[in-house]
Amino acid sequence: MMSDGEPRLRVLVADERGRRVPANGLVSWLRRVVPVRARGTVSIALVSDDRIRALNRTYRGTDSATDVLSFSYDDQSFLGDIVIARGVAKRQAREAGHSEATEIRVLALHGLLHLLGYDHERDAGRMRRVEERLRRKGGLRGGLIERARLSTGSGRARKKSARDKRVQTNARGELVEPRAIPR
Repeated sequence: MMSDGEPRLRVLVADERGRRVPANGLVSWLRRVVPVRARGTVSIALVSDDRIRALNRTYRGTDSATDVLSFSYDDQSFLGDIVIARGVAKRQAREAGHSEATEIRVLALHGLLHLLGYDHERDAGRMRRVEERLRRKGGLRGGLIERARLSTGSGRARKKSARDKRVQTNARGELVEPRAIPR
């Protein structure tokens, strides 16, 4: 339970070895734009393309690097883990014409919305609208869902989430090997 003095959203950012990464700009931006109902802790792991490819293969059956994966957790105080591929983020930032830091914000927001239960594959545009509103609130243009729609030439986004999976963290909030949520 959080006290009145604690932020409603606690964000831990680490590299793939679990070492803390200074990311005050990302953390403060996320806290400013997230929906009010976002309460608890979320960890963000900035990993290599090889690492996210292995996770993507294990949890989604897709043998390629992706930009972001979200792993929800069954604990109300811990929302889950967001895993972002640094190399993919860097390439996408270049293609979108903005900084890597901006792309990581876009990816973190997208992943966080999945942790909050949004699913652009099934929600008839609800996640896209919420993501767009929150990005604008945070001063960002263009997000993942819009880019996916433009790249496929359809109204349907191509991204899938790993929302039904979870990862464990140790007592310091460091990423431990992910595992499937038992059904």
